[in-house]
Amino acid sequence: MNEISVIIPVYNGEKTIKETIKSVLNQSFKLLELIIINDGSTDSTLEIIKSIDDSRLQVFSYPNAGLAASRNRGISHSTGKFISFIDADDLWTFDKLESQIKALQDHPKAAVAYSWTDYIDTEGKLLKSGRQITACGDVYKQLMLWNFLENGSNPLIRSGALEVVGNFDETLSAAEDWDMWLRLAACYEFVAVPKAQILYRVSVNSMSTNLKTQEVESLKVIERAFTHSKAESLQHLKKYSFARLYKYLTFKALEAPPKVRKSWIAAQFLWNCIKYDRSVLKQRKIISIAVFKITLAGLYYQLSRFSFSSKIKCTR
Repeated sequence: MNEISVIIPVYNGEKTIKETIKSVLNQSFKLLELIIINDGSTDSTLEIIKSIDDSRLQVFSYPNAGLAASRNRGISHSTGKFISFIDADDLWTFDKLESQIKALQDHPKAAVAYSWTDYIDTEGKLLKSGRQITACGDVYKQLMLWNFLENGSNPLIRSGALEVVGNFDETLSAAEDWDMWLRLAACYEFVAVPKAQILYRVSVNSMSTNLKTQEVESLKVIERAFTHSKAESLQHLKKYSFARLYKYLTFKALEAPPKVRKSWIAAQFLWNCIKYDRSVLKQRKIISIAVFKITLAGLYYQLSRFSFSSKIKCTR
């Protein structure tokens, strides 16, 4: 049995898949198997994967079914005592797995080890650091308020724990990783590795699309978390969970360049954030930045419309 099974779901990932695979195979911890689930790719992804010669790599191809289903398919092929997932455009530092498995070995009650995240652009250059939260032990309360693991490429999980809590929820089209971390946190302790070891790649598309889907699915995850027996005494936190979600979505909508920002969606998210937690208004710097960016995006949109209308008139 391998110590660690690493699962990469990929759909049309020809631009980044090779670099992601290398970041796994070049880990300082070598006792691993790499399971790649080709989720119906139609580009050269499969050819790129097959060009990499390493006995630890296995690839399985399926019709397209989405991220959650692909992760579950990967789990079904895994043989490791520990399981980790990485998306096909993200990267790990060379010591990610070694640090996390040591953390779990040092904390036998913990079933999940996670690290900090840095955000990179399409060229691999650092954009910003993540929130760098260090929460250990029973983290259910903190995790209900927001997904401080930040992404699905982060944790190392004991395979036995996944067997207990079940697979990723394939009915969710977003936030399925947060749902899984919550289910794990309801039963097991977490341990943090206080180092930035996940390099999460940000693109214009990931910043500006599917925010409404993310909103709807995240609301489902929050509602589910607060119905758990462990949340009986935590119902007063529900509004803050909603507020943090909408604060996150506000700035997610504003991360894109002005020409692709959706100011009306950002404004709607900001209003919902304030509605659930009026104390946000005291964070004057954050509110000012959000309002400024929303206004800037709105002006850009109006100027674009004016320019487009002028061009039409000139061609008549």
